[in-house]
Amino acid sequence: MSDFLSLGISEPLVEKLRGHGIAKPTPIQKQAIPLVMDDIDIIAQAQTGTGKTFAFILPILEKINPGAEYVQALIVTPTRELALQITEEIEKLISDLTGIDVLAVYGGQDVDKQLKKLKRGMQIVVGTPGRLLDHIRRETIRLSEIDYLVLDEADQMLHIGFLNEVEDIIRETPASRQTMLFSATMPPEIRTLAKKHMREPEYIQVEKTQGPAETVKQIAIHTTDRGKQGTLIQLVETYRPFLAVIFCRTKRRVSKLFDVLKANGFSCDELHGDLSQAKRERVMKRFRDAEVQLLVATDVAARGLDVEGVTHVFNYDIPQDTESYVHRIGRTGRAGMTGLAITFYTSTDRPMLETIEAELNITIAKQNMGNTKEGSESKINDNREHSTQKDKHGIRKAKPSTPRNRNESGRRENRTGRSGGSERRSNTIKSRSNSSNSGAGRKGKK
Repeated sequence: MSDFLSLGISEPLVEKLRGHGIAKPTPIQKQAIPLVMDDIDIIAQAQTGTGKTFAFILPILEKINPGAEYVQALIVTPTRELALQITEEIEKLISDLTGIDVLAVYGGQDVDKQLKKLKRGMQIVVGTPGRLLDHIRRETIRLSEIDYLVLDEADQMLHIGFLNEVEDIIRETPASRQTMLFSATMPPEIRTLAKKHMREPEYIQVEKTQGPAETVKQIAIHTTDRGKQGTLIQLVETYRPFLAVIFCRTKRRVSKLFDVLKANGFSCDELHGDLSQAKRERVMKRFRDAEVQLLVATDVAARGLDVEGVTHVFNYDIPQDTESYVHRIGRTGRAGMTGLAITFYTSTDRPMLETIEAELNITIAKQNMGNTKEGSESKINDNREHSTQKDKHGIRKAKPSTPRNRNESGRRENRTGRSGGSERRSNTIKSRSNSSNSGAGRKGKK
């Protein structure tokens, strides 16, 4: 633990980190924390899953003035999910500290509740651009005295179209502030933003190639769009993931696939932008608690979703660019754990797959499910053998599969019932390493 201490982090916070199983700083934390402690503006280029959140949270908590009842630190994020995650991480660290409070502000949340908390005096605010501007216009948040401004996932804010709003927020802050900008990529617009609003920032790049984590095993499976549903069901039955995220291109395709999986007896839920914020939070809580094993989602979940125990990612629809691919499959293989990412591609998708490989300088192992039942069964059996031999990549050992049970009318009977989510969650961490013992019981009619 001397590493964190040598970076200037105090013993109480180091003890908190130890309690959450964090013993050594990641590369981005090693580079960023000393600079932030020295009041230097930083631009950090790092993908999700590298520990960048603690790279700005820890030094801010060290430098903040406890008891001063005004907003001292503002963290701007592109999505509600990410705002909530950062807030939860801060709350874990300040649970025993007095005089430091944090509040997440985002759309879809009760404004009156936010106002009551703001009146109590919040030292740290984490929020999305739209809701932050709403509070600024209401004059319920004053940013004129903030000392620290963090722009997290800046390229995603550009992608969503929030860059103008971000600039409006920056104009409300004092020029004397310290600014920290974190981004997976550095498009020209983000560089322009940094040049305009930052003071001689230090540039940090954790990896020259912002590719997938080495802990993620990648496979691409050739199929047809019509054959994707059957292929996915077979693969889920083969690999039996502890937790898996399945990415679809549109909200409509998410809902359609969710209905199919639910009708087939899988423990699943859906996450997309048409859901209310309350519903999205309930879905995420169920997934984090392992009450559902399959989460079907649009890319809205890709950036902000950080759930411990995700063993598999399925790209049901191929991502539209390399950056999205990296962030999607980054939902697994996090914090040193291993994972498996499977991408479906049709003949039409082949150029995009080749683009992803070229830009990341990788070769993704390819398989063909075949167009016949026999061909499909053959490939699935190959996959099962592969998964049995490759446990080090996070693929559980597969037990012999059981044919689907059908009654006399030809309708499918219920699969083996799954055990309760609360029992499984009590051993979540252990289950990941012994997932072959728990996977078989995670499919059942609700």
